[in-house]
Amino acid sequence: MNFDNLGLLQPLAARCKSLGFTEPTPIQRQAIPVILDGSDLIGCASTGTGKTAAFLLPILQKLTSEKREGSKRAVRVLVLTPTRELASQVTENLHELDAKRKVRAVTIVGGASFNRQNQELRKGVEVVIATPGRLMDHIENRTVDLSRIEVLVLDEADRMLDMGFLPVIRQIIALLPGERQTLLFSATMSSPVEGIARQYMDAPKIVDVNPRGKAAITVKQTAYPVALESKTNLLLHLLERERFERVLVFTRTRRGAERLATLLTARKHQVNRIHADRSQSQREAALRGFRDGKFRVLVATDIAARGIDVDSISHVINFDLPDVAEDYVHRIGRTGRAGNEGCALTLLTPVDELSMRSIEKLTGQKVERILLEGFGGMPPIPERSSSFRPFNSRRSGRRQFA
Repeated sequence: MNFDNLGLLQPLAARCKSLGFTEPTPIQRQAIPVILDGSDLIGCASTGTGKTAAFLLPILQKLTSEKREGSKRAVRVLVLTPTRELASQVTENLHELDAKRKVRAVTIVGGASFNRQNQELRKGVEVVIATPGRLMDHIENRTVDLSRIEVLVLDEADRMLDMGFLPVIRQIIALLPGERQTLLFSATMSSPVEGIARQYMDAPKIVDVNPRGKAAITVKQTAYPVALESKTNLLLHLLERERFERVLVFTRTRRGAERLATLLTARKHQVNRIHADRSQSQREAALRGFRDGKFRVLVATDIAARGIDVDSISHVINFDLPDVAEDYVHRIGRTGRAGNEGCALTLLTPVDELSMRSIEKLTGQKVERILLEGFGGMPPIPERSSSFRPFNSRRSGRRQFA
């Protein structure tokens, strides 16, 4: 099957071919005809499987073939993303597919000039790609008109609709026309989140390419048991003894990312970091340098798990495990993309073992443990018997936001 068979117009299908897209991915094969038909859609597929093109291609076809008269400041398509990096990635993909720039688009994110964004909006745009906070700034300043939105896209919908974002999302959706097409895409989506999403959708079609929460089969997962005080030494050992080409290292906190990047720089590693305390220009420079090969190692918090689109990341290293099991899937999905093989390594302290088992339960995949001598690692704790009944306990719900 090729892109012509999906109902795309010849210019768009030809553009896909010129970009080297020989045939649609499973999510594209199933989602594009549904979107072209005008139906609402919930799409779930592993990271790196072409979800962005799955909604951009039919949107571009709609905008170029169905011109609309009226106020040039009235936006037709709104794409909401949880992070600045993901918004930038969607914009880049849009410009790639729309080589002749027939569709006017603007990216609205925090950390960038509000006035410059306002100037772009005044020129007239058809597509706004935004993070919720900055979009609300424009809404409150009446610099954006959402009254004629035809298509709403929530990219990485599970994060967009979690309880941290839900109040803002409700405010934004309340300003949109009732008659619109709503598309939700993500690699992971729980049943409660899907229930919330359905409140804003009209009989959505479900495209569930892979079992939800499952990691890509192209990623080899390994865990290294290690004593807490030996984690940094183990990371240095792996980076300096193994042939890792392009490495993304995840920490839980911003302070941890800064500390680790400083230490690696002192050891003469080509490294940069990305987290919420860095300015937009600093984050873009770090990603650009990582993409261009200036930096071999990028240290990041989970803000990057849903926004990094860099070819040939050979290894993802979980220096810290995430607080939420689903975030592990997004982290390791930064490698092994587009059919390539990748490796995901986790530095596993004794206190992380239960979290790792939660991840294994979510993904349905057992992560191989490799015990290296000299780093204080302990063999995995045996699975408890079914007759064992632990005391009631609750893990802390506090999170360090990236």
